[in-house]
Amino acid sequence: MKRFTLHDAHSAPEGSRHLLEKSQKGFGMIPSLHAVMAESPQVLEGYQKLHALVLESSFDNEEKTVVWQTISVENSCHYCVPAHTGIAKMMEVPDNIINALRDETPLPSDKLEALRTFTLAVMRKHGNVDREDLDAFLGAGYNNRQVLEVILVLSQKVMSNYINHIAETPVDEPFKKFAWSKTP
Repeated sequence: MKRFTLHDAHSAPEGSRHLLEKSQKGFGMIPSLHAVMAESPQVLEGYQKLHALVLESSFDNEEKTVVWQTISVENSCHYCVPAHTGIAKMMEVPDNIINALRDETPLPSDKLEALRTFTLAVMRKHGNVDREDLDAFLGAGYNNRQVLEVILVLSQKVMSNYINHIAETPVDEPFKKFAWSKTP
């Protein structure tokens, strides 16, 4: 049962049209997630701004992928896991990292594993992490800025994961080959 419209530049509310044009220019298409978000110009604009800020964070491409995918896998997002798989491949993240995140198996480095573990702790404990969680993350070579940036990425992914669940957002054609579902 479809309740949400996949908007384009013609059907979207006036305030979303220029944002969809920005998506088209940036991605070479209007991602289905953006098409759904266009129903609310504020949601689409907020998401685009958060995405730009995540790209500007201190995390490298592998680390961004770890945080994005850890959150999306934990939230069982049928849309974001395939999309971030494709994005990770475009960002030249090695397949062993991509597959470990999708399959919830050990990552190839202790530092990346510490990032995944801390991200899960922040999510599962709703930010009420233990001193041990924080010490392990900082001890792996991360810093206070990156503690905050995990929360930045989490903010972005809460928007997309939750919207995708509610709207049953269809996976975009380029990402269908990376279809994913959570292993029980």
